[in-house]
Amino acid sequence: MAEIKIPKATARRLPLYYRYLQFLHDGEKTKVSSAELSEAVKVDSATIRRDFSYFGALGKRGYGYDVDALLKFFKKLLNQDHLTNVALVGVGNLGQALLNYNFRQTNNIRISAAFDVDPKLTGTIHSGVPIYPMSELKEQLLDQQINIVVLTVPFDHAQEIADELVKYGVRGILNFTPMRLNVPDDVRVHNVDLANELQTLIYFLDNFNEDGTLVNPLANDPLFN
Repeated sequence: MAEIKIPKATARRLPLYYRYLQFLHDGEKTKVSSAELSEAVKVDSATIRRDFSYFGALGKRGYGYDVDALLKFFKKLLNQDHLTNVALVGVGNLGQALLNYNFRQTNNIRISAAFDVDPKLTGTIHSGVPIYPMSELKEQLLDQQINIVVLTVPFDHAQEIADELVKYGVRGILNFTPMRLNVPDDVRVHNVDLANELQTLIYFLDNFNEDGTLVNPLANDPLFN
């Protein structure tokens, strides 16, 4: 497949489309319109059509989109036609929860190796995933050809471990730590800060009306009047 340059916002929506198409396929639905997709994934239909247009003529005017054909296209585009192994570094409470999650229910992704410094954990198997000591990080990443890592280590060790991962050829890091990592330009980091997301959600609930208008939380505060 020829290389296609698309906006980052579009790229972030592609897995969302793929997941819903898989749902339609499982329900034996043969075609879908951009309006139906819009209602399901909460993305306006004009944006969906524009996203799809980057990849050529995926649908037919007056017909919509063939679910099976579109699913096969996105499966290939998102590398879902083959299994991708990833590693987990840090098997604390969050790390163990991620090991328990079955990524393969909806994606061809498997955590094939986990790493930790706790001798009580290393040498064991958790949810089918072997847990190795950090001393075997380089060997296992290279042997299993893993270049994507989920990072769930303590804040003060995140950068040090990220530096090691980069040295061993890791190209993508899903970072669950609050640390914003410094990595080379050819390494991609996606940050997942659960506390920050919750704080943002609480802020919006406290400061915005249902119609989206801003509530002034300081309106009745004597310090600001």
